[in-house]
Order: sequence, then structure tokens, then C-alpha cells
Amino acid sequence: MVVRTLAFVGLFQAAGASFFVTLFAGWIPRSDEAIRRLGVCSALAGLMLLGLHQALDGARMADDFSGLIDARMQSLAWNGSSGNAALLEMMGLGVIAFGLMRKGPPAAQIATAGGLIAACAAVLTGHTSVHSQRWLLGILLAVHLVLVAFWFGALLPLIICSRRESRSGAGAVLQGFSSIAGPLVPCIAVAGLVMALILMPDITSWTSNYGLLVLAKLGAFALLMLLAAWNRWRALPASRSLQRVIAIEYILIIAVLATTAVLTSFNSP
Repeated sequence: MVVRTLAFVGLFQAAGASFFVTLFAGWIPRSDEAIRRLGVCSALAGLMLLGLHQALDGARMADDFSGLIDARMQSLAWNGSSGNAALLEMMGLGVIAFGLMRKGPPAAQIATAGGLIAACAAVLTGHTSVHSQRWLLGILLAVHLVLVAFWFGALLPLIICSRRESRSGAGAVLQGFSSIAGPLVPCIAVAGLVMALILMPDITSWTSNYGLLVLAKLGAFALLMLLAAWNRWRALPASRSLQRVIAIEYILIIAVLATTAVLTSFNSP
């Protein structure tokens, strides 16, 4: 699960960095190059980790590390729905890296297209893809994942801006991000809760391992919203307290991604 969690981190960081560069390209003259470099490195790391995870999935199905070199097990790992999703995610990450290695609006838009592909690829697999209401669940999941990428992937760029841009410039970026994130980020919880209610319509389902993990994710999200509100209304741009709170947000979201890795691998609604 460590590899899967780190793959999530690389994917969402790369996608979010591409969104950030597109949205704030004209606001970050001193930070643009560093944020692009962050996005490229995250995309390349995500590519390798996704490939490693799928290879390890073949070993898991074989119940032995010999599955890593077993052509039949590897074929099963890569040709199923999870393999198709991983290939699409890897393609999206490649597009992100290609776009962020170049400068200018067209390149940023290419990277953003890659970010959307990488973030939404998960609709091809998992519990939502085989449900009778898969089209509704697919739309909700796509919205959920794109917004997670936007939020999570913006946190490190915000720290970079707070260190490299002028105080007024960093404040403008933080305010601009908050004005967009304010109405959008709560939709992450709304989409996630609606999906959970569709997948677990029976109240007893919420006491299962899956249900308890979903509740844990919702609790972590509530804490994250409090931190985000503090960032918006109390923190000062370019201050160390702002950077600390953003770092805590980042770590908490990684914990949520780890929970998601467990949910999607070992538990069922």
C-alpha cells in the first residue's frame, strides 16, 4: 500500500501543479520555474510508481514475488480494468511532464489536459465502475478526484510562492487560490458522501470496515476544512505559520490518500 499511496501522491501533485500553473501563470514570476519542476518530477515519479504498483499487483495475484516475472500474472494485472486505468493515468502524467517542460499558455493547457486525464482515469475501475448507477457514480468520482488534485496539488506551490514571491504577490496568489477553492473544495465532501450513500444505502454498511474508513475520511476532511479556513482568514502571506499549516494540510491529505489506497484495495462497500 506504500507504493499505491506514493503513486497517488505523485499523480495528484503533478495534476494539481499543472492546474496551478494554468490558473496563476501571470502571478508567479519568481515561482513559475520551481513549480513546473515540481510538477515534472511528480509526474515522472508517479509514472514509475504506477508501473511498479501494477507489476506488484501481478505478484500479489500469484501470492509470490515470482509473479513479477510471470507473463501470465503480469498480463492479468495490466489487461484488467485497473491496468487500463493505470495506463490512462500514466499517459496523463506523460502529457503533464511534456507540457510543464515548456513555457507559455499552450504548454500549460496541454499539461492541464494531462492532469484531467490522469485524475479522471480511476472512473474505469473500482466499485463505481461495476455499479448499476455507474454513470452517476463516474461523474461524481471524476469531480471528486479533479477537485482533490486541484487542492492537494496547490499546497506545495503555495509554500513555494510564499517563499519566493513578494509579500504582496504571495498574498494575491493566496487570495486568488482561496477565492476559487472556497466554493469548490466543499464539493469534494459532497461528491464523496453522495457516492458513499449510493454504495452503502443500508445503515448497517456504515459499521463495516469500509464504512468506518469512509467515516474516518470524512472526519479528516472536516479537520482539513478548518485548517483551510484558518489559512484564508487568519494566516499572513509569506509567514512561517502559514507554511506550517499548509504542511499539516499536506500530511493530512496524504493520510487520506493512504486510507483511500486501503479502501480501494482490500475493502468493499
